[in-house]
Amino acid sequence: MSLTCKIQITLNRLSDEKAVAIKKALEPDNIDFPKDLSLEIENLGDQLVVSFKNRGDTKKLISTVDEVLEHIQLALKVIE
Repeated sequence: MSLTCKIQITLNRLSDEKAVAIKKALEPDNIDFPKDLSLEIENLGDQLVVSFKNRGDTKKLISTVDEVLEHIQLALKVIE
């Protein structure tokens, strides 16, 4: 039996322009994802919701979340 983990990160109070730019910046990260790991990005009004789902290796999940957060932070710096 393997453990399934879900992590959801919500970025609040984003303009539509910023949300779209961040989503576009993260799209390349969502290609060729490791088996049993998924990433979904949704733009919901003034929120950007980033959802991860992982089955099995939680270390892989943690490192992926860390990497995506770094990319979000970099995108926000570039936008501003």
